[in-house]
Amino acid sequence: MKKKSKIGFISLGCPKNQVDTEVMLAEVVKAGYEITPDDTEADSVIINTCAFIQSAKQEAIDNILDEAWLKKNANLKGIIVTGCLAQRYKDQVFDEMPEVDAVLGVGSIHHIVEAIEAVERKRRYSSFDDITEMKAGGDRVVTTPEYLAYLKISEGCDNRCTYCAIPLIRGGMHSRPMEDLVAEAKEMEGLGAKELVLIAQDTTAYGRDIYGAPKLVDLIRAITKETTIPWIRVLYCYPDKITDELVEEFRTNSRLVKYIDLPVQHLSDKILKRMNRKGDSKTIFEAVAKLRSVPGMIIRSTFIVGFPGETEEDFNILCEGAKKLDFDRVGVFTYSREEDTPAYDFEDQIDEQVKQDRMDILMREQADRSRAKAEAMIGKTVTVMVEGFDAVSENYFGRTYADAYDIDGKIFFSNPIGKQRFTEGQFVLVKVEDCYDDYDLVGSAVNASL
Repeated sequence: MKKKSKIGFISLGCPKNQVDTEVMLAEVVKAGYEITPDDTEADSVIINTCAFIQSAKQEAIDNILDEAWLKKNANLKGIIVTGCLAQRYKDQVFDEMPEVDAVLGVGSIHHIVEAIEAVERKRRYSSFDDITEMKAGGDRVVTTPEYLAYLKISEGCDNRCTYCAIPLIRGGMHSRPMEDLVAEAKEMEGLGAKELVLIAQDTTAYGRDIYGAPKLVDLIRAITKETTIPWIRVLYCYPDKITDELVEEFRTNSRLVKYIDLPVQHLSDKILKRMNRKGDSKTIFEAVAKLRSVPGMIIRSTFIVGFPGETEEDFNILCEGAKKLDFDRVGVFTYSREEDTPAYDFEDQIDEQVKQDRMDILMREQADRSRAKAEAMIGKTVTVMVEGFDAVSENYFGRTYADAYDIDGKIFFSNPIGKQRFTEGQFVLVKVEDCYDDYDLVGSAVNASL
């Protein structure tokens, strides 16, 4: 029997894309292929790409070109491109990057084994199944640390923000049935997950398409009932969908961590309207006030600067509003002009240097706020999920509930309480003693909390 070839994977972009990579990994392993983390050993490499903004597209292209070099100069025989770049530019990938051997759209990830087999027969392969019929979910090879798993609860988006290419790439929102998600959550718990992160383009809209109304709270309750996972985290919520019911769930459900990712993008009503965001600045302030009523609530948000037509007055409104809202965590992005989106053709496009300058100003102001929040933690004792040990500093590191995996800061801590070794995913009580870099904390363990 001929030995199966070695397959390498490169996963780019957001956690939602990472879940797709995990589904493809499972299908490739089931087909008997060997997975290698070293692309210099691979016979074929699968690059699961992002194409949300220009920087993501460039990262995808750079990775394809790196693999093309290996194909020309080493042992690599096949390059398979999947994901958002493949979907968005399906008519251009083969023409502009002839080194690519197969292309799969976002709705065709379940054809990954067929693509590998075609490449092995030296045949070009492409598949672009209808994104409205996209099959979400499936068996996964989880690539996050054992203590954490993502749960993608829906695909696509119905919000139609004028700057966003996601609906073009992944179509309208289509939710996964609740029973499938609960079953997958139980499976992740069985694999050791101590934290389950619910993700979608808009988690707060979950279920509206298949149940006639948003069902995020019902899903959280079902997962809470059917598992014992200590931390359930929700990302990508929208201000106009922050209901009293959701706020009350945060208040009363001890396993739903009091952390929410609430991208608001801007605070000028004029710009919000041009962005086609649902609701205005009043909607945002009211949503934040509701959430702040929950003791210990941490709110992360994102802003876009340099959107077409953004004047100095609009930018000042954003800066002043950001100061009032005093978000705990903030990411700032410059507007990326994406073809085939409505905003691409808007007048009053902003100069790139002006965009950069505005981002720098907003980030400096946020850094000051973040530093103050970090300093306010000194002297407090917090529960930390251990993530590893840094041999250089001889300190453990991990996260509190206030920090999302691979997004926010960490806490580094010593272990002065004896020879006990902490393991990844263990919960430990740590006294905060200092902070640095505006975002990270330093402390020492006082005991293992769980």
